[in-house]
Amino acid sequence: MMTGCSMQDEILAGRDRTPARVGTATAQRRPTRCGAVALFTLTLVTLTLAAAPLVAPGAWAQQAGTGVPVTTAVAGRRDVPVMLRNLGTVQAFNSVLVRARVDGTIDKVMFTEGQDVKPGDPLMEIDPRPYAATLAAAQAKKASDTAQLQNAQRDLARYSNLAKSDFASRQQLDTQQALVAQYQATIQGDDASIATAQLNLDFCKITSPISGRTGLRLVDVGNLVHATDSTGLVTITQIHPIAVIFTLPQDSLPAIQAAMVSSKLPVTAYTSDDQTMLSAGVLATTDNAIDQTTGTIKLKAVFDNPDSKLWPGQFVNARLQIGTLKNVVTAPSTAVQHGPTGLFVYVVKPDSTVAVTPVKVTQDDGQYAVIASGLDEGAQVVVAGQSRLQAGTKVAGTPAKASS
Repeated sequence: MMTGCSMQDEILAGRDRTPARVGTATAQRRPTRCGAVALFTLTLVTLTLAAAPLVAPGAWAQQAGTGVPVTTAVAGRRDVPVMLRNLGTVQAFNSVLVRARVDGTIDKVMFTEGQDVKPGDPLMEIDPRPYAATLAAAQAKKASDTAQLQNAQRDLARYSNLAKSDFASRQQLDTQQALVAQYQATIQGDDASIATAQLNLDFCKITSPISGRTGLRLVDVGNLVHATDSTGLVTITQIHPIAVIFTLPQDSLPAIQAAMVSSKLPVTAYTSDDQTMLSAGVLATTDNAIDQTTGTIKLKAVFDNPDSKLWPGQFVNARLQIGTLKNVVTAPSTAVQHGPTGLFVYVVKPDSTVAVTPVKVTQDDGQYAVIASGLDEGAQVVVAGQSRLQAGTKVAGTPAKASS
């Protein structure tokens, strides 16, 4: 069976019987005509394939009689808390770097790293022998001065009796009175020396000044420490309760102050991904000045932190609730889309087609958006699959699963 190109070549060969032309011109025209036919066929196929993607995916689904699969939810009314949020840092409610108050060698370490301690619990002990000796010397000196005072007081009594009978001069009596006063002052100095020596001896036993958790030990047994050392012995941090410091724009300050008048404002701390709640507390206070470099105000929240999920130095997302919006229209946050003219949602109409509806959002907490205008209660909106939609697209909606 001959192809179209072969039949044309046969006709041309029958018209020209000259041997020279059969061997030259006919042989040259034959591949040229075959290439032209093949090129035309290839071009037609290419144009057909190129035209196929010009049809939108949604249009193919509508031509097939089915809608574009999407996930939908119903706009409803609810009470929505008014939240202010920003990144915060967890700080110990109290933190103490325990230092030595006297010089000496560390004899004992009486705590374990990470131990919870209370005020007065023993931590370390410095060699007490030098300070015990100093205390004993001060006590001995006082005993000596006390004996001298007693003797001077007895002499003063004798001079007083003799002076009454003029057997002692007034000068001798005054001198003895001065000597008694001198010994009394000396004993007062001895008492001060004894108190100082006793205090230094007490300082040899280092105890916890606050309730908290001990950190890593900074000094080991056998090391010589001084009262002037800046490194300290151990750090104790109070984590029950614990504080979170965060900042908010200065424009939020009037609303915060107004809300603080009526009640304590709740604050919640979330993980850095803003998904898991760590603890709940209350706002303690605002700072007494606005940071002029950033235009923000610092706030301090206090958390009981019973399960120790908050830890000093940890970064958290702090959410401050300053009020509640009552019975407002809301839609899932994923339903709100950004367009060239503003925010909008895809609303599913009764005929299963979608309409582009502009909306005004007053608050969006990442889960629900508060719709001030543009959307009515009960409207069905698209929450997933918007990338394949345009006004009038037919959809096949699947209700979204209720969030826990």
